[in-house]
Amino acid sequence: MNQTTEQFQATAAFAAMMDNADSLKAFKQSFFFPQHNGNDVIYFCGNSLGLQPKSVSAAIETELKSWRELAVGGYFGGENPWLYYQDYVSPSMAKLIGAKNNEVTAMNTLTVNLHLLMQSFYKPTKQRFKIIMEAGAFPSDQYAVETLVKLNGFSPDEAIIEISPRDGEKLLHEEDILSAIKNNANELAMVMFGGMNYYTGQLFNMKSITAAAHAVGAIAGFDLAHVAGNVPLSLHDWDVDFAAWCTYKYLNAGPGATGGLFVHEKHADNIDTPRLGGWWGNDEKTRFKMEKGFIPKPLASGWNISTAQVFNMVSLKASLALFDEAGIDNLRKKSITLTNYLEFLLKQLSNISFEIITPENSDERGAQLSLFFKHDGRRIHDEMHNNGIIVDYREPGVIRVAPAPMYCSFADVYRFYEILKNFK
Repeated sequence: MNQTTEQFQATAAFAAMMDNADSLKAFKQSFFFPQHNGNDVIYFCGNSLGLQPKSVSAAIETELKSWRELAVGGYFGGENPWLYYQDYVSPSMAKLIGAKNNEVTAMNTLTVNLHLLMQSFYKPTKQRFKIIMEAGAFPSDQYAVETLVKLNGFSPDEAIIEISPRDGEKLLHEEDILSAIKNNANELAMVMFGGMNYYTGQLFNMKSITAAAHAVGAIAGFDLAHVAGNVPLSLHDWDVDFAAWCTYKYLNAGPGATGGLFVHEKHADNIDTPRLGGWWGNDEKTRFKMEKGFIPKPLASGWNISTAQVFNMVSLKASLALFDEAGIDNLRKKSITLTNYLEFLLKQLSNISFEIITPENSDERGAQLSLFFKHDGRRIHDEMHNNGIIVDYREPGVIRVAPAPMYCSFADVYRFYEILKNFK
């Protein structure tokens, strides 16, 4: 698993050797794969929706049984009392993002959580009201920030600063991000960046961005949709203020699954940190007194608003058990080698024309490689699907290829290359 690019070989035998040496290879058998002509597809789309763990059906049946046999008693009885369901997944997610257990909770979905968190941490004044984000961020993030500043009476054109790639380039320079923060020091209220750009697959240096934001008195928050379960993080140690993520991509929790959020304990411990309240975020010691006066839990779960979405968390709980077993550091180690091998094989192709726009440095990317086609990108994407390869296409001209290390193999990557060799 420690092969360098120079040692890679474009052969089925080499791929088989790498799979035989893979200590994580058994996890592939823990997932269901869609079928194409009676065979498993090559599934390189975990950056959009992860595969279903085989343990999910039994996990759902457990909660159906509690509902069937206990009805409302399932909140306090059964195998997994529902009253505390969000607490069952928090420790595993905390390990994935480098947080303390009290800094993480599961609730709502990604964009809802971003709205709630930005309501807590965006406190603009007439002088300090600007937000820095990446140009070309996922549209939902753009909409969330746009509507946030409008709700606070500001014009998006004046309040939002977008950091764009330099002319003729597709990636951002870290120095440009840090310079923008410094140059807007007196007017900057918040930096709200994606941890990784969905289109290019570029992983940003969240530690340096956070430090730069704090140096000028601004808040640092991140959308970790493409990072959680993909790349290990250290949010607590980096002093990140807040973050949110979905769980249906690399975390394999299923469509519409409950999202996750992080609030640094320096804010979570303070019950006076502003937030929108709900019964589920109220301190358990007073919750059932049914009295006026919101007293939030001194935890990230003090941002919980409504009843735990049990059936939207069941698959997440089942999938996170696999992450606990595999270990995010082990997954990352495999992922680096797997994606490096994919890059090596793609560079052997001369029959189709594309550019890999994801950073070459594995420290600046995750599992995903973005292939930019000046022409015929959609046609090539459709041909891949017709050959049992599941990837996705993003305008303009990018096919995103993401071999998730939990269930993708070196043989999958080699088969992908073998199929592409015959394209015209």
